[in-house]
Amino acid sequence: MKFIRKARHIFRRPIIFDTIRTHPVSTVFGMDRGTPIDRYYIETFLQENCDYIHGNVLEIAENTYSKKFGKNTTSHKILHSEPSNKKGVIIGDLTDPTTLPEEEIDCFICTQTLNFIFDVSSAIKGSYRLLKKGGCFLGTVSGISQISRYDMERWGDYWRFTNLSIQQLFEQAFEKPNIEIRTFGNVFAANAFLQGLAVEDLPTTEELKFNDTNYQIIIGIRALK
Repeated sequence: MKFIRKARHIFRRPIIFDTIRTHPVSTVFGMDRGTPIDRYYIETFLQENCDYIHGNVLEIAENTYSKKFGKNTTSHKILHSEPSNKKGVIIGDLTDPTTLPEEEIDCFICTQTLNFIFDVSSAIKGSYRLLKKGGCFLGTVSGISQISRYDMERWGDYWRFTNLSIQQLFEQAFEKPNIEIRTFGNVFAANAFLQGLAVEDLPTTEELKFNDTNYQIIIGIRALK
């Protein structure tokens, strides 16, 4: 029985990385196959920081993560730039402070958003404006990733970050001691993600847990005001 289990494990790997491919298995980040690998890392980061998701919580476009990971929350507000979003509680633009409330939010969850905003510095300053004193920004950005064609054709896909670039950007708004950056990824995970494989395609999730800062798929940011 032990030999059969081992044989199955070995057999699955050539299916995943059988050849050097010129076309990915999935062009939509593996969403059509299961859980995207970057989402695995995003949710890992939010789970690690769930104690900060409390009180008046704000999230971009939807409130899925604030409800899933929040503790002792009093509200789950949504920030959206378009009035057409019927669920939107706050209609605003992170790069335009005149559209944003000031010092109202205990925790701002901002996942996979800054990559699609050209004026990143202003968006980070807008995020700072939203927070109460002692409030927390919890965000993620992409390091290694394909272009998001959906976003590119609508509002733009502008940036890929490193831990160093995102650290220096956040230091323009937040105090350095209040910023913590966490990276996720390794060469195995990067290959799988770029091929469009989902978490369910992998033999186990153990391969995803090893962190190599040279292969940053997701960068997590925790910044306190």
